Amino acid sequence: MWQLLATLSCLVVLTNAQSRPPLQLLSDELVDYVNKRNTTWKAGHNFYHVEPSYLRRLCGTILGGPKLPQRVSFAEDMVLPENFDAREHWSNCPTIKEIRDQGSCGSCWAFGAVEAISDRICILTNGHVNVEVSAEDMLTCCGDQCGDGCNGGFPAEAWNFWTKQGLVSGGLYDSHVGCRPYSIPPCEHHVNGSRPPCTGEGDTPKCSKICEPGYTPSYKEDKHYGCNSYSVSNNEKEIMAEIYKNGPVEAAFSVFSDFLLYKSGVYQHVTGEMMGGHAVRILGWGVENDTPYWLVGNSWNTDWGDNGFFKILRGRDHCGIESEVVAGIPCTEQYWKRI
Repeated sequence: MWQLLATLSCLVVLTNAQSRPPLQLLSDELVDYVNKRNTTWKAGHNFYHVEPSYLRRLCGTILGGPKLPQRVSFAEDMVLPENFDAREHWSNCPTIKEIRDQGSCGSCWAFGAVEAISDRICILTNGHVNVEVSAEDMLTCCGDQCGDGCNGGFPAEAWNFWTKQGLVSGGLYDSHVGCRPYSIPPCEHHVNGSRPPCTGEGDTPKCSKICEPGYTPSYKEDKHYGCNSYSVSNNEKEIMAEIYKNGPVEAAFSVFSDFLLYKSGVYQHVTGEMMGGHAVRILGWGVENDTPYWLVGNSWNTDWGDNGFFKILRGRDHCGIESEVVAGIPCTEQYWKRI
């Protein structure tokens, strides 16, 4: 029944959007239209002179793909706060505050996974293990199991790959942090800048099972594994309980063109065409001006949105972020002690 209602509500949103005059992608008119609606968020320009193919490729998650077994519910007896921010709650875990950049590659499905995995390793070890798990390793070595690399992938299979094959460390582009840092450069969203222009082109890098020169330990010895991975019920309280107990999760949702213009407030779809599926990391929740929201980290660099973060409508956004949520537990010494 819930799935039927969700589908109907999505159709209503799409029908309403299609009945309006089409507004050009990233145009001043689109910004003005959103802001004049006096909705729960403000629009502005995040991208200038970028290729439409680049924008569509940013949404690299294939929705409705393979599913992981659903975790047994444990939210019933849990008392949850009205507002929660993982960045503050686990302030000794620097990866939670980090915003990465997927560049001109549809690798959001990999980024959402490795970001949340990095956070959870730190959380489970009480801050004793801080590691940036490699998006490069996930993107390039998961292969057909995860989808098609820079052309899109499945979040559930990303977490499954972590539990079966493990992932090495690896930081941002050109950071020389970890075994396999990201090899795709950030691109320039703005008119003047030092980065290359944003295009929708580029092949998926090759899987290399060696660490960059000068890094130790070896590739095989650097692997970090998950002990289990699972999907989380689309019940709002279950998602909140999972984050509150274990840390950020990965979520996938449908992106419309107005989302590209997000600057502040609590995003909800107003107008514009559907761009594709996108995967992100949910860090917490709250209420702003009586509007419930999820607090989310994106992977489009810090010059997008609110320094790379955004808020999105919670509990009533049936077209999106609550419908496909995945997570897992790292295999660490602390995990084995806990069980």
